[in-house]
Amino acid sequence: MQLKEFQLKAVKDLFEAMDSPARDIILKSPTGSGKTIILTYFMHQYIQSVPKTVFVWLTPGKGNLEEQSKTKMDKYIHASQTKLLSDVMTGGFEENDSCFINWEKLTKKGNNALKDGERTNFIEHIDHALNDGLHFVVIVDESHQNNTVKADEIIQYFHTDKIIRCSATPKGIKNAEIIEIPEEDVIAEGLIKKMLIINEDFPQVIETESQTEYLLEKAYDKQRKLRSAFLSAGKDINPLIVVQIPNKSEKLQDDVERYFEKQGVTYENQQLAVWLSDMHENLEGIDEPNAKSVAVIIKQAVATGWDCPRAHILVKLRDNMDETFEIQTIGRIRRMPEAKHYGSDLLDSCYLYTFDEKFTAGVKMSLGKGALEAQTLFLKNEYKDITLTSEQRTMVTQTRNPQKALLAVAKYFEQEYKTGGNKTENMTRLQTAGFVFNDAILRHTYSGETATLDFKSDDMNTVVVTEKLDTHEHGHLYHNKIGKIGLEIGMEYSYMNTIIRKLFDKNFTYSRKILALEPRQVYTFVINNAELLKYTIREAMAAELTQLVIDDKSISKATFRIPQSCIFTYDGTAKTQLEMKKNVYQGYLSSAEVRSSSERKFEKFCEKADSVDWVYKNGDKGNEYLSIVYADNSEKQKNFYPDYIIGVNGETWIIETKGGFDRSGNSQDIDIFTPKKFEVLKDYLTRYNLKGGIVRYDGKSEELCICMDSYSEDINSDSWKLLSEIME
Repeated sequence: MQLKEFQLKAVKDLFEAMDSPARDIILKSPTGSGKTIILTYFMHQYIQSVPKTVFVWLTPGKGNLEEQSKTKMDKYIHASQTKLLSDVMTGGFEENDSCFINWEKLTKKGNNALKDGERTNFIEHIDHALNDGLHFVVIVDESHQNNTVKADEIIQYFHTDKIIRCSATPKGIKNAEIIEIPEEDVIAEGLIKKMLIINEDFPQVIETESQTEYLLEKAYDKQRKLRSAFLSAGKDINPLIVVQIPNKSEKLQDDVERYFEKQGVTYENQQLAVWLSDMHENLEGIDEPNAKSVAVIIKQAVATGWDCPRAHILVKLRDNMDETFEIQTIGRIRRMPEAKHYGSDLLDSCYLYTFDEKFTAGVKMSLGKGALEAQTLFLKNEYKDITLTSEQRTMVTQTRNPQKALLAVAKYFEQEYKTGGNKTENMTRLQTAGFVFNDAILRHTYSGETATLDFKSDDMNTVVVTEKLDTHEHGHLYHNKIGKIGLEIGMEYSYMNTIIRKLFDKNFTYSRKILALEPRQVYTFVINNAELLKYTIREAMAAELTQLVIDDKSISKATFRIPQSCIFTYDGTAKTQLEMKKNVYQGYLSSAEVRSSSERKFEKFCEKADSVDWVYKNGDKGNEYLSIVYADNSEKQKNFYPDYIIGVNGETWIIETKGGFDRSGNSQDIDIFTPKKFEVLKDYLTRYNLKGGIVRYDGKSEELCICMDSYSEDINSDSWKLLSEIME
């Protein structure tokens, strides 16, 4: 199973959260982020590193969500030891079990899944497991639906000190460790749509006899445009409209059915579907990409676990009823049909049509910059002939090359810690750099006085506790640490272990070996230095060692032209709505979103600079945008999308903006690949006789600065010039 980078980070964060004092861990993951993949991978890794563990995965609802989750784990983790409630009732709990249980079958009044005697037996199975020394970790799926006393009653029987609660919309749990998967990371991987567009191209004043018809007409028109665009792209995907009506609203249902009937969309020809508690029509195969149904009618909430990635459009109808805002509904239209973007704003967005102000406000509050007003903008005629060469990966390597990673780590140690052929000198150099060498396992605690539990460790005395190495007992801990180091760079355990052994274990052969430790010493070295090793190996993947030459055969080149139109998203509530006259699109506003602080500063600079003729904001993913291919030090290919293409005094410049420097000169750039991107950009500019560089904001001078020749993290170095002086 190959996880995305953000998924691996979530697994890493879960591991770290298990070591925190908090009982509750909240995994906040957007719909479509692969929550089940993340959790099953984590469970598999954790069971291997922590003995006597049993996972209990609790699911809600009337459906078979627990069976779906079990099936996915069986699919992703072939050696998994999974069970359902029936299996537990037959054989009890065993070490390394991952048990998937519908909690409502245990708690719901009138549910006959478990009779009183069986319920007693279930609790006895838990007690037997606890008496055998097993410990439970409880996962609560769709936790927003599990905030009940009865669910907590079941949880307490397990006597767990760790509960992982999963939801796209978690409700408040005090003192919880929160792991949030950023939507932008999921979007960047192409799993969910780039943007939710609300009421696209609505006029300021709408006059209509029927609000319902007005919204449905907009939605149906969008559906036909999407269908046509998919077919033009060679994809037989039939986008689905989800029409949500309030509970107890038969009239609205009739209105919806009547409108679609006029369009030839009916239950009889299977183009209209309905999913209500008392009515189900044309639901079989509705999730297939080319299913016949054009629209489905639902009510307040969509069934838990409902997946239909071809759903692109939501029509939210209202009446006079006061309804609860349900963000889960939005989640159902955000998945990509094939878990990838198509390089088209039209196909890579989802659409909401509603007159419900309360719902719209709730969407914006929940999604933030992911829910914006939108207008279609058109390219000004004078910029239609601008062309550049864009690069895309064709032979994409999903995994890192372990040999290249090994070499990169070895080189980084040589560069950063000055290691060489003398193993004794290497040990001294590493000790000086903070690495610990000890035959025992070192633990740290604190002593001292404090008036509050929220104390700072700096104010306390550090106490070091030594523990004699037991290779059997500490083998799991070693595995845990190696696994976490590997997760830092997306490397499987077996490969990461081999890299560590080749670099430090005397029994493994490698020409650039750093140390020649005994196997027992490798255990203590890794366990005692896990955090420093994680940092070092992560940095090694991004370090400027040597830019790997990418085989031309693995890159496709295409002529880039600025797209003729774009879906322009902006913040309609912003006080300033000035048109940016130098932008290549007619009607581009200063309230454009989504933009970083650096991008805003740069756009304002360009608008005022006499030397700047025009500005184009490049996209961050998709074949229609300008892209440059590069590789990290393990030969993993990446696409780099520079932020801006601009015209300066008749010449074309390419600009990448990054986080700035504060008034003390400290970097605020979080991208560890910035030095590599600079070299890649510089090489591209040289090859195509263009100008450009990386622009960052200097907090001390309050000026934008540009780096064009050699990269430096020192804003005071000669590498950085005032942008205003360069673009005179």
